[in-house]
Amino acid sequence: MSTASETKVYETVCMLCFMVCGIKAHVRDGKLVKVEGLPGHPLSDGIICPRGKHMANYIYSPERLQYPLKKDSGSWKRITWDEALDTTAAKLQKIKDAYGARALALSVGSIGAENIEISGFAQRFRGAYGTPNFFSVEGHCFRSRIMARLLTFGSYPLEDVENSACIVLWGNNPDESAPPLGAKIHKAVDGGAKLIVIDPKRIPLSEKGIYIRIRPGTDCALALGMLHVIINENLYDQEFVEKYTLGFAQLVQHVQDYPPEEVEKITWVPAEKIKEIARLYARAESAAIMQGITTLDQHINGLQNNRALAILQAITGNYNKRGAWATNPFMRLSDLRVTVEEDPIGAEKFPIFRRFWGRTSPYGQQMVLQEAILSEKPYPIKALIVGGGNPALAWPDTQKTKKAFQKLDFMVVMDLFLTETAELADIVLPCSSSLERQGLAYNYGLTAGIPYIMLSRKIIEPIGESWPDWKFYSELGRRMGYEAYFPWNSDEEVNANWLKPSGITLEQLKENPKGLWFGERCYDITAKNQIRTPSQKIELYSETLAAAGYDPLPVHREPSQSAVSNPELAAKYPLILTLGSRVVTYTNFQMRNIPELRELAPWPVAEIHPDTAEKYGLQAADPVIVKTKGGQVEVKVKISEAVAPQAVSLQYGWDGKASGNLLSELKPLDPITGYPELKALACEIIKV
Repeated sequence: MSTASETKVYETVCMLCFMVCGIKAHVRDGKLVKVEGLPGHPLSDGIICPRGKHMANYIYSPERLQYPLKKDSGSWKRITWDEALDTTAAKLQKIKDAYGARALALSVGSIGAENIEISGFAQRFRGAYGTPNFFSVEGHCFRSRIMARLLTFGSYPLEDVENSACIVLWGNNPDESAPPLGAKIHKAVDGGAKLIVIDPKRIPLSEKGIYIRIRPGTDCALALGMLHVIINENLYDQEFVEKYTLGFAQLVQHVQDYPPEEVEKITWVPAEKIKEIARLYARAESAAIMQGITTLDQHINGLQNNRALAILQAITGNYNKRGAWATNPFMRLSDLRVTVEEDPIGAEKFPIFRRFWGRTSPYGQQMVLQEAILSEKPYPIKALIVGGGNPALAWPDTQKTKKAFQKLDFMVVMDLFLTETAELADIVLPCSSSLERQGLAYNYGLTAGIPYIMLSRKIIEPIGESWPDWKFYSELGRRMGYEAYFPWNSDEEVNANWLKPSGITLEQLKENPKGLWFGERCYDITAKNQIRTPSQKIELYSETLAAAGYDPLPVHREPSQSAVSNPELAAKYPLILTLGSRVVTYTNFQMRNIPELRELAPWPVAEIHPDTAEKYGLQAADPVIVKTKGGQVEVKVKISEAVAPQAVSLQYGWDGKASGNLLSELKPLDPITGYPELKALACEIIKV
């Protein structure tokens, strides 16, 4: 730790989002005073977003939770950790005795899913307790993409964009959502790579390439139109297809239903543009499609959207190839999970989401959890533990989610702030930030990840009585008689245990504060385990999906609220709403309470085209109501030609009356994954 007058600079990582960027943290008198980017970090290379720059304001926010709280007659009362743990243990034991272990559910949000400590210890506790019901943001965020690539390749390849000759940004605005990746793309394009941007909203990066404005919810049709061109013009990699793929004959026949002229009618994209981008993409020496975090997933056709992109990569030979999609080694870490034989809620309705080929997901599908709590079917869920997330806002259908949480007998939330979810809880526990505890940090490889690990260093003392998540679960487990599952007593013991199978020691990470590589990206399709499907081929046609009763090849399905599928609804709500536009200032629902960041993006906005503004008599910054059949929000107008005249783009992550999930519903759902439909809703705007 630093001395009284000394400023010490630590090389460590920012854990505010999935990017896990390298930072230089300045500490004076034991307090974080400044954060800078870490030059030379292989992912971020000195780039840092406003959130990282203002980490000190976040950590020292006067709104930080510092002590355990208990709800008493509707008000919060400060209690000790012993009282919080004893109360929680007693309540959970009572519920287990009365209803069985499965009456408890555990949930982790975005930070929880991406942080091995939060997710790992939550899963360990759920196993020790005996409940199958563990839920994650993966139930409507990222897993659909992972599933689609696994079903196609048997592995999960990543985008090697920095080496690509052609980059396709499909519903992706990395300058706002992931600045280090945006910087890599800018560099590649400035160096000669071709760029195609497919998005209902024109993003600044599109000025450097070809921009394709697509009707929201028609991505699968566009991909199939591109496949039609590539196959019929013999632009596919014939040798690769013959040697490594299965089902090409069925694919050839299938795409004949999607000629560019017909796809134009579906997508808004001119047939000649479809042909142009298909040819550019297929003829490139290497090509990588890089999609947005949830833009293609949160549709009634989300998994098939992702499958269509995987098939595009496959038939052009852009798999396990430099500048294309390539596999990364995953770090071998200790598995803390304790087996529970019973399947979680949602597994019966969405069996492929739960498992295929013997590969079992740890998650239940929380899109059915709210109804299960309210109806007590298939059985009662009486308690919930939440960590690393704010599901009351982050899950679709906010009103129903809150109603379900209010019905619970007992709810515990561990967080840094008194979130909307925490407000509904019985016990709220203060969580330490990543700079107040030692941990392991590596990009999981979910979005252009790299096989690189750093030590997330403890450089300041915890605020108040805040604890790391592992300590909460361990102390709770010990009180409930699960001592054997929780033998660790310090950050160092926990992290040394994680690392045991990896071949890297905690001492090595301490000696190498800039981090260590633990493998290399694979560019050799003949290497071991690069195609891990049952057939040992890249499965263009999925027998697995067919056997489960789903489409074995991607098929365009109209959004349920479009003018095509529901003209009566569209007449009442004539505009197309896309939920989820990101701003670099915030991480999902986090950090909007930090004044320094709020100055940069002070209010929620709905972006509309000038023609739409004129039609509704709106000026910039006018307050409006955006209304769907699911609900309404009040926001301010931003007028921009970047948005299509028929569309409304609503920023993601605001709270209160501006939360986009007030507009969403828990139906219809993607039949394979259970994902909700959030990206192509019928809406109207009303001037306030």
